[in-house]
Amino acid sequence: MTDAAAAECGSEGTGADPVFDRPVFVLSPPRSGSTLVFELLAQAPGVYTIGGESHRMIEQVPGLGPRDKAFASNVLEATDARPQGVRALRSHFHAALRDREGRAAAQGARVRMLEKTPKNALRVPFLKEVFPEGRFVFLHRDARETIGSMIDAWQSGRFRTYIGLPGWPHPAWSLVLVPGWRALADKPLHEVVAAQWSITMNRLLDSLEMLPRDAWCALDYAQLLREPQTQIQRLCRALDLEWDRELGSSLPLSRYTLSRPAPDKWRKHAHLIEPLLPSLEATMERAGRVLEAGRLNA
Repeated sequence: MTDAAAAECGSEGTGADPVFDRPVFVLSPPRSGSTLVFELLAQAPGVYTIGGESHRMIEQVPGLGPRDKAFASNVLEATDARPQGVRALRSHFHAALRDREGRAAAQGARVRMLEKTPKNALRVPFLKEVFPEGRFVFLHRDARETIGSMIDAWQSGRFRTYIGLPGWPHPAWSLVLVPGWRALADKPLHEVVAAQWSITMNRLLDSLEMLPRDAWCALDYAQLLREPQTQIQRLCRALDLEWDRELGSSLPLSRYTLSRPAPDKWRKHAHLIEPLLPSLEATMERAGRVLEAGRLNA
């Protein structure tokens, strides 16, 4: 733990975090289903969220936004967890947290925070410094489905993260800003998206491999859709959360859904995606291995 986080948590980092009790972070490349998982877990009793994604909450802290780093990327490292920023970020999060009934946490009580923002796949070392007790959920989705959905997201214009991005020859950049994005300036959209997915996934997998094994688990998106009640119960057990809801056989659409999920929906982009698969194969296989290593037990 950095001196910043230790000072904020007290006891030189040797005691429990006095504010955030094992906060949960759902991690995945964009368009992998993390909003659905977030919305489900937010229904668990005793879980607190800020109600949505934390883009502005994190990037408004001086030194943490891409503008402060010459728009290099959305990456944040452990070394970015400086004392003033750590204090500000923890304070901002805590003030905004509400449970499923809209209630703030009791004064002085430790809270189980739930957070989900795709950019966090590039920020795991930073998050672990700011929230030392952090627990991480790796959400795995078929790469073809994810890339197809990312193409749709770019084309929709609803997921623009940086308008007028310096050095980008198009009106806006969408989704996560990955390291090396400037080299993609002359690439067609499907190649930009494939690079986004691959860079994000590899960095996420690198980060998971550096964590203690008991700090993360993995959830398969397809399996969640097939058996939502079973999978969410297993996930809650793994995270030491309670679950008191009964889910139907089909799940409601999440707030950022463009169209109803379907395993073969990506095929409308098959002519673009299939030629890319050989170059993505190693990353896809690696992600599959990590899924198996962290898969939820019965």
